[in-house]
Amino acid sequence: MTIYHLVGIKGSGMSALAQVLHDKQYEVQGSDVEKRFFTQQALEQSGIKILPFNKENIQPGMVVIAGNAYPDTHEEIQEAFRLGLEVIRYHRFLGDFMQNFVSVGVTGAHGKTSTTGLLAHVMKGAKPTSYLIGDGTGKGELDAHYFVFEACEYRRHFLSYFPDYAIMTNIDFDHPDYFANIEDVFSAFQQMALQVKKGIIACGDDEQLQKIQANVPVLFYGFGEDNDFQARNVVKSPEGTTFDVFVRNTFFDSFSIPSYGDHNILNSLSVIALCHYEGIDVNLVKEQLKTFEGVKRRFSEKQLGSQIVIDDYAHHPTEIKATLDAARQKYPDREIVAVFQPHTFTRTQAFLQEFADSLSLADKVYLCDIFGSAREKQGKLSIKDLEEKIGGAEVISEEGTTILRGHEGSVIIFMGAGDIQKFQEAYEKAYTA
Repeated sequence: MTIYHLVGIKGSGMSALAQVLHDKQYEVQGSDVEKRFFTQQALEQSGIKILPFNKENIQPGMVVIAGNAYPDTHEEIQEAFRLGLEVIRYHRFLGDFMQNFVSVGVTGAHGKTSTTGLLAHVMKGAKPTSYLIGDGTGKGELDAHYFVFEACEYRRHFLSYFPDYAIMTNIDFDHPDYFANIEDVFSAFQQMALQVKKGIIACGDDEQLQKIQANVPVLFYGFGEDNDFQARNVVKSPEGTTFDVFVRNTFFDSFSIPSYGDHNILNSLSVIALCHYEGIDVNLVKEQLKTFEGVKRRFSEKQLGSQIVIDDYAHHPTEIKATLDAARQKYPDREIVAVFQPHTFTRTQAFLQEFADSLSLADKVYLCDIFGSAREKQGKLSIKDLEEKIGGAEVISEEGTTILRGHEGSVIIFMGAGDIQKFQEAYEKAYTA
């Protein structure tokens, strides 16, 4: 029996992959740093062993899957080489694994995780579906027909994938530590498009995606009239959103979703388009869309006294705007308070003014120190540079979150891709103390 050992098992993709392999009845274990991450709860519930990094973890007969955050010089990877074991990078393993199914890769600068989660939820209602979502959620059905997975463009990792279908949500400049400019990002997506085997579902409202060339049909979705799948007659309320879908200007059906903001309409449209292409019953699609509860760290809400506290992964100006728009739709009469932690110095530097503009859509802004990454611990700017660009913004520490008590009845949104949760946890602890 093959034993899979995952180096960096707490990574969002890696933890999801571990769950998929575990469900497929393989023996799975992994290692990581001691720090607790939200991704490990699902691993613990599945009984998957998580070890501290140590070269002694590596034993003869294992197949080692290496997370992309760890170089070949890592002690466990070095030990695997010494023992002559097979060492496979995460994205390469995934590329081989998906060939056993009808695979759908969801990619884009924004909306990947939410769309992957939504697509998996809808498709599993039709046929057995395995899925790997970037919020650390994975499921491996033994008799799966479909495999739905999140395909990340960072460092062009998604070029290891040759899926049957791809959903492309948008192309935007991000990861400035790797991509040179928007043209560089586009070139990566263009190369990915040429690797898709059956069809591409692309957002036609995105001017970059309009230029995509492929060897398979490209179906466009969006609000614009030129799209193959178009949303019309949108009705937004605090309860959710309803809209009609027209396929090539002919009425198709009406849909309701329990979510907010234009980005969630677009995510749903992409799923509707793919299911239409695959011949999945529209009534099933409608019912599944209504029951989707979202993915981790995407507009995750809880009540705290008179306040609504929301945890969200938004870490790019486009995502911040989408999250604040969604909050305004659901809570039109409440004060919206943003607590934001920038993620990486290069991204903060590249989008300093854009961050200021998008955060200014909130009624009040609090800022946390910039979160460095494993790749970059420091930069040339500080959080003060962003604070100066936003009127009335204040920088706070974990202890300083008690200031949020003064915003009675408000919606407080903790946003970021680093460890913003520790600020939320500190506030909740202080609030209930």
